[in-house]
Amino acid sequence: MEETKIIIESLDVKKPILITSFPGIGLVGTIATGHFILELNLELIGVIESKALPPIATLYEGIVQPPIRIYQCIERNFALIHSDVQIHPAIAYDLSSAIIDWAISIEATRIISIAGLATFEDKKRVFGAATSKEVLDEIKEFVEIFKMGTISGIAGSLMNECFARKVPAFALLGETTGFNPDPRAAAEVINVLNRMYNWDIPIEKLIKEAELIEAQMQKLAEQTKMQEAPREYHPMYG
Repeated sequence: MEETKIIIESLDVKKPILITSFPGIGLVGTIATGHFILELNLELIGVIESKALPPIATLYEGIVQPPIRIYQCIERNFALIHSDVQIHPAIAYDLSSAIIDWAISIEATRIISIAGLATFEDKKRVFGAATSKEVLDEIKEFVEIFKMGTISGIAGSLMNECFARKVPAFALLGETTGFNPDPRAAAEVINVLNRMYNWDIPIEKLIKEAELIEAQMQKLAEQTKMQEAPREYHPMYG
């Protein structure tokens, strides 16, 4: 397995919370952490490199950026890992191990993994799961406990790694249908973090994005329904 490198230019937060997200169902985590980055103007402090990552360069306003980046928020004392690329299952555990090694080295107090949870109800609930009863007790008043099921992808491997190494961690899973990017689900996750840590991160932009997407999907559904409606039969006479 190719070595995973975490390269940090500077780190000013002390014993921070570490928030992680990778592309997945509904892009819930990616949208949420992307909103953190833009809304709070977070400082880029490092990158994660691996030859096993997809050969992709991401762009922002024409400038190349590494696909997995690390930011910090001194005011709220958290570090954040944001990925623009999906992680192949073959490297998920190697990458998770490297992330938790780094989290331990900076004495992170909590690891938070943000992801989506596909359901058929789509009530925009936020589900939570934790690596210990102690951590579960901390979050249970803010989320619906995800009692049975699985957390797939690197979000799951991060939780497994934290459990094995007794690192306090929890997952926040935004409910989504998973068919399209879901900024409303991301906004609900941010709302949970706002209540949990007394933050005041605005979510109005995400709500507007959600309303636009929902309107577009409603229009598409109506157009599809019209196209599928049975045509009136007109008999022909010779």
